[in-house]
Amino acid sequence: MTDSTGPDPVGIRAVSELTGLSLDTLRWYEREGLLPLVERSDGGQRRYPPAAIRFIRLVQVLRRTGMPVDDVRDFVQMGSGLEWHGARTALLEQRAAAIEEQIAQLHQDLAVVREKIAHHRDLQQRGLDCEDEIAAAAPHSGGAGQRPETNGDGHA
Repeated sequence: MTDSTGPDPVGIRAVSELTGLSLDTLRWYEREGLLPLVERSDGGQRRYPPAAIRFIRLVQVLRRTGMPVDDVRDFVQMGSGLEWHGARTALLEQRAAAIEEQIAQLHQDLAVVREKIAHHRDLQQRGLDCEDEIAAAAPHSGGAGQRPETNGDGHA
């Protein structure tokens, strides 16, 4: 069933090349109910119309952002038509909020990593190893086995 006004459906190898997904992943997505719109040729080969490829790209985005497979499946299986727009929009809004939280957390994590990079560059410039810094910070009260307070990763 090809729309004579649009591009012809393509096979699974072409979709793999277009999306970067492996053949096995595309087959798994279909088995898991994540890909509607996949047609079959008379010979039983998968044929993907342009709408299916756009949907695969959306599924890729949703999965890459951490959306659980069950939620993607729910989104896919909601059906079509105006009555489903509200539910789909709500699910996408939830995903957008989760992505914004991930981005905020990643910004915080990046700041910590950058601080560590600066710290290690400073140690390197001073010719110190991490243990040298810990030993220098250790109390000299003669208390064997005492360790200085650390910032959680073993560094003072």
